[in-house]
Amino acid sequence: MTEIWKTLPGWIRYIVVPIIALIVAWAIVSAVIGAIFGLMWFIFGWVIKALVIVALGAVVVILVKKASR
Repeated sequence: MTEIWKTLPGWIRYIVVPIIALIVAWAIVSAVIGAIFGLMWFIFGWVIKALVIVALGAVVVILVKKASR
């Protein structure tokens, strides 16, 4: 591997390879960040749905109690 690296022209070793490495690193980092934010929004969505269901249940209980008087 070292022999292959040494036979490459300098512009490939010092310009092309770092650019490719940055692109690959950017893709990996953006995928990880996207997965984290996606999971957070998924959990946030479930929490909001649960709160809405609890609130609707409380409203129904209050209305039933008022109607039964």
